[in-house]
Amino acid sequence: MQRRTLRRSCSHEPKITRAKGPESRAMEQKPSVGRVVHYQAYGTPGGEFKSVPRAAIVAEVFSDEEIQVCVLNPSGIFFNRVKYSAEPTPGCWNWPPRV
Repeated sequence: MQRRTLRRSCSHEPKITRAKGPESRAMEQKPSVGRVVHYQAYGTPGGEFKSVPRAAIVAEVFSDEEIQVCVLNPSGIFFNRVKYSAEPTPGCWNWPPRV
């Protein structure tokens, strides 16, 4: 006779559901202090420097859509209050893509 082990789920364990598409990732995850997100840099108006994603750490959460981030640039760091965008948009934050 084979022995079976049943795993009981605890009430405090979060249930993770996978939704499809970038819009649904915002609903799937919630920003919290210390999490890593992407901040989309503006670039320059003349196009010398392109708009690129930068690593950012959540420093404060105002809502699911608006947070304060510490942006890590190659030339230094800065703090900024930014809004969420499902697609990379200059001046906004989004979740890093899963690789």
